[in-house]
Amino acid sequence: MSQFSFRISSQPDDATCGPTCLQAVYRHYRDNISLDDVIQQTGGLEEGGTLGVFLGCHALQRGYRARIYTYNLQVFDPTWFDKKKVDLKERLSAQIEAKDLPKLQAASRSYINFLDLGGEIRMEVLNVELIRRYLKRNIPILTGLSATFLYGEAREIQLAESVNGISSVIDDIRGFPAGHFVVLCGYDSQRRTVLVADPLDPNPIARDHQYAVDIDRVFSAIMLGIVTYDANLLVIRPNNHKSEFTNADTDRE
Repeated sequence: MSQFSFRISSQPDDATCGPTCLQAVYRHYRDNISLDDVIQQTGGLEEGGTLGVFLGCHALQRGYRARIYTYNLQVFDPTWFDKKKVDLKERLSAQIEAKDLPKLQAASRSYINFLDLGGEIRMEVLNVELIRRYLKRNIPILTGLSATFLYGEAREIQLAESVNGISSVIDDIRGFPAGHFVVLCGYDSQRRTVLVADPLDPNPIARDHQYAVDIDRVFSAIMLGIVTYDANLLVIRPNNHKSEFTNADTDRE
């Protein structure tokens, strides 16, 4: 079993799950930036919430190394990750010009910024080996996924105005899928479960911030995150541990 001590705070409102997860990862590395500062500095989307790439950019600007594993085919074409060298920034820029979709354009610009800051973007098959590659080295994995599928709850509609930090309500007819950020911090190979650190308090699955979920359900929730421009894994490490990404690339135990 790969598991390590990990603590996460409660997200202040519906829209701050991403910064709350990022602040928990910083704290894991003994970087004691406040949650309020992370929320203010990461930025967000006009419709509320944030994107994993915004979190990655914040980590890079703070001196970390960052790698995103993306499964979002709305933004990235699989052929961009063939063995031949592809200029991702050029492809993303061309996509911005070709598609008049505000959210896609905002995401593409942020990915270009992420690359300019020194971040890495990969597309690999999502499997146990990829997850264990990091967890067995005590490296948490921040992931954007489908809350609707993870929790098995009804879809949601956005309220015109937030009420007591709540910006949406469930509605199985008029609702739309909802995205969410959590941190993966353990894996049990015998039970085939992943330990999830969830900033939502309370959450529909468990009384605590941490709970074990079947690995197949987590993988499905990650892949279905494509609907909400999630579907990614964000791995960050302090810059003074330069060997970690290299080791994680080559070790397939």
